[in-house]
Amino acid sequence: MRILVVEDHPDLAATIGDYLQARGHAVDFAYDGRTGYAAACEPDFDVIVLDRNLPGQDGATLCRRLRGEAGVATPVLMLTALDTVDDRVAGLSAGADDYLIKPFAMAELEARLLALHRRAAGAVATQPLRVADLVYDPQTREARRAGQPVPLNPTTRKILEYLMRQTHRVVSREELEHLLWGDEVPEGDVLRAHIHVLRAAVDRAFTSKLLQTVRGAGYRLASTE
Repeated sequence: MRILVVEDHPDLAATIGDYLQARGHAVDFAYDGRTGYAAACEPDFDVIVLDRNLPGQDGATLCRRLRGEAGVATPVLMLTALDTVDDRVAGLSAGADDYLIKPFAMAELEARLLALHRRAAGAVATQPLRVADLVYDPQTREARRAGQPVPLNPTTRKILEYLMRQTHRVVSREELEHLLWGDEVPEGDVLRAHIHVLRAAVDRAFTSKLLQTVRGAGYRLASTE
């Protein structure tokens, strides 16, 4: 998982980071409400660990802003030293998905974060993906553009779904090659051939082109309008 820890006590933040990184997770840090809000708005994290009491802006206000004005849906686990019903209700009402009282066991923290990530991934996996007039349904594995079927084979289907889930950024060639073949990438520019087939299926019949090649960087599937 990619985890953002927003915690103003450096020792606790370091302890959390050391434990989670040793378990194979990637961890970034913010130490106050302002930088925590800016970091949490980036689409780079699977879960957020958020302290209830932060300098600059408390965790409940920060979470409320994330859910409201920023539209961030990343799961949030809130940490607090205040073990009262009112405090827990306030945090959950602000948009937190779970609550953990200090002091806590690191194993429990990781277990709760994994559970939040699984729930979020399950919800995302079953929802239709949309980019402009292109729709892909992960349940039926069918794609349509402007209501017309988009022909896909297993490889182009995998590329399409991945690019649609990453529409906010450019996906590198290396990332797509690893997605398709792991560490055993075939010789020759096989990826380019698959991209050519996918582009024909998605864009050939339409004036607006969605599958973009970003020279020197990779590919992106997004509306240009």
